Amino acid sequence: MIDSVRIYVKAGDGGSGCNSFKGKKFTRSYHPDGGNGGRGADVNIRVDRNKQSLEHVQVKQHFRAENGKDGSGNKKKGANGRPCIIKVPPGTIIRDAKTNLLLRDMAEPDGELVAARAGEGGKGSAKAKPATSGLPGEERRLSLELKLVADIGLIGYPNTGKSTFLARISSARPKTASYPFTTSSPSLGALELSDFDEVPALIMVEIPGLIKGSNQGKGLGAQFLRHAERTRVLIHLIDMAAEEGRDPFEDYRNLNQELKSYNQRLFDKPQILVANKMDLPKAEINLRNFSSKVDKKIWPISAKECAGIKELLDCIKNYFRQGLSHEKKLTG
Repeated sequence: MIDSVRIYVKAGDGGSGCNSFKGKKFTRSYHPDGGNGGRGADVNIRVDRNKQSLEHVQVKQHFRAENGKDGSGNKKKGANGRPCIIKVPPGTIIRDAKTNLLLRDMAEPDGELVAARAGEGGKGSAKAKPATSGLPGEERRLSLELKLVADIGLIGYPNTGKSTFLARISSARPKTASYPFTTSSPSLGALELSDFDEVPALIMVEIPGLIKGSNQGKGLGAQFLRHAERTRVLIHLIDMAAEEGRDPFEDYRNLNQELKSYNQRLFDKPQILVANKMDLPKAEINLRNFSSKVDKKIWPISAKECAGIKELLDCIKNYFRQGLSHEKKLTG
């Protein structure tokens, strides 16, 4: 998934005014009748809910709006240019690439930004003044960075079963395999709330590649941690069977330290602890040891066998139905 790109935008130039004079029939008198030039067009960046990546923006990179048309005789004004619309996913942050100045955070579903303003058209000679040229449209380079907007962020060390869990609860089909870093980009899934009209579905994003040192660039996590910033709740999936030879409690502690080092607000988000792979040997023993060290509610499941998932999802749905003020019901 492409979530960061630099682009060049150029608004349309204004059309030139017409320097024209019209003579009256059967006389030698002339009067100016040159029309104004048309206004160029803006370059607009608009939120599109159907977009989930900046890949279509990266493919093009250069965006130009249409120039205004020149004026003509008989006081005819040139046509205005047609705008250039760049569609981006919700959560796209737009900065000036030269100064790094934040121009707009497109978190709202109907957000729009005039990224480059068009040049005005030139004046014609109709008012007995010399015609003027149109003004040039604005041009600039922009930096676009996507932070996905989702209700739930799914985090955990590699190979803890995040992709399997996401596939079980939604229509998402991320790649799954028995080796680390199978998922190399964030995956989105929708958890339907069929009996809740106000919020028909919850959006969950799987954050791949989190390991110790992610906030410093190790693994794949550093470039994807930002996608967890806009979530309301984090589901922390832990390999309680310790298949990779790691200690579950150390995984839990290390990953929370990564969140804290990256962003304190991310660390402070409500966190649901889920003990996965409870169908495997040693999981029960590890869970007892883990529970003695963590003073939070833990939800034991097996994503592979679908055990415990229904109970967990029922509580997640109730949690969002009742509002975030009831966060302790899930997170303890």
